[in-house]
Amino acid sequence: MSGARHVGVIDIGKTNAKVAVVDLASEREVGVLTRPNTVLAGPPYPHFDIEGLWSFICRALGELHREHTIDALSVTAHGASGVLLAEGGDLAAPVIDYEFAGPDTLAQDYDAIRPDFAETGSPRLGMGLNVGAQLYWQFKSDPDLAARAHTFLTYPQYWSYRLSGVKANEVTSLGCHTDLWNPHENRFSSLVERLGLSGKMAPVQPANACLGGVLPEVAEVTGLPLSTPVYCGLHDSNASLFPHLLKGEASFSVVSTGTWVIALAIGGKSVSLNPSRDTLVNVNAFGDPVPSARFMGGREFDRLMHQAEPSCTDSEAEAVIRRQIMLFPAVESQSGPFQGQAARWTIDEAELRGGERFAAVSFYLALVTSEMLAMIGARGPVVVEGPFTRNPQFLKMLEAATGRPVTTSKASATGTSIGAALLASGAGKDRHQGQHVSATGKAPGPELETYAHLWRKGISST
Repeated sequence: MSGARHVGVIDIGKTNAKVAVVDLASEREVGVLTRPNTVLAGPPYPHFDIEGLWSFICRALGELHREHTIDALSVTAHGASGVLLAEGGDLAAPVIDYEFAGPDTLAQDYDAIRPDFAETGSPRLGMGLNVGAQLYWQFKSDPDLAARAHTFLTYPQYWSYRLSGVKANEVTSLGCHTDLWNPHENRFSSLVERLGLSGKMAPVQPANACLGGVLPEVAEVTGLPLSTPVYCGLHDSNASLFPHLLKGEASFSVVSTGTWVIALAIGGKSVSLNPSRDTLVNVNAFGDPVPSARFMGGREFDRLMHQAEPSCTDSEAEAVIRRQIMLFPAVESQSGPFQGQAARWTIDEAELRGGERFAAVSFYLALVTSEMLAMIGARGPVVVEGPFTRNPQFLKMLEAATGRPVTTSKASATGTSIGAALLASGAGKDRHQGQHVSATGKAPGPELETYAHLWRKGISST
């Protein structure tokens, strides 16, 4: 381990942003401050509140440093975002919200120039979920932007740049369905040249590269020493994966939960990925291709629960199983393995009582997750990270549906921050011991397996 003990982690999720202090000795958060990740309506288009986030980051780092003494800094952030800098280092254009549908208006033109799935491992996604589509739309909508744009940075590395002044790109974010990376040859894709970005891509650095110390202006507002090292950082789902990669296990999968539920398979079966079902090739922190699949499970949960109590009794869960109350996909139909399908219940929603809604929704989310794991050839135990680790109904159904052990990490509620902090630890594949615990404590009963079987039959009949 390096000399760092307390690592300050800037963790920008799609819904919320946080700054955490991670104690490397215990691999736990010892301090956290959060704020919503606000989207500004425009003009010129919906975009992230970059300066609002920066003000929050600086305030939070100062407060947390006074309380815990931060020894190093690392960054993790959501995918599907990139940043264009002008020659002087300021933004050449606002950072577009990837849920803005503007790029869809030029979809046909963009499709004519984007590389094939075989080259990039990126499925064709709607809105701005392909960073290449964002850039194409921005350049066409603002003819002067291409000339103003001097440097392209992946999103986590933009924040590393704000901290250190060093410009970098990194493979886990480049490999997150951007269309800009060839994961099989570990180089930029042909799209970079087609977009006129050759020579404008910041150098690619390893996720655990130390970019240098903090800038004087950062030290002044936060109280951090100028010598505080800033690490390059990585994409948030890969941050969840990173601690498990360090264990060196042959076959396992990680399910990272949040706004997006992302399944990543290590050492899985050889499968042909189907990009129309939102499978893709991610790239892990060591630069290796990782078969992956995703859907907006956290967003679907929020929509479906209607602010209802997120819990249920055993008898309510049993009633859902006994009455075969099921939800079929897809609630968010623009992404995920069941794109274009309309959600449907086996009963009138008004008939759901108390915690039955929570149980049925949890089962649905677990069953979609199990389908994703099958699509990417997952083998071995399933490790769940993030908020869904606190949902026992999700965990029980996932174990029943996959037929494999489901575990969580002791730090699983904050997997992204822990993974990002480990970049500063000097950890190698022979170092990390891991702290997994059984998610369910006992084998799933046959009633859950029967429910999963009937759900799959319902899917195949649509």
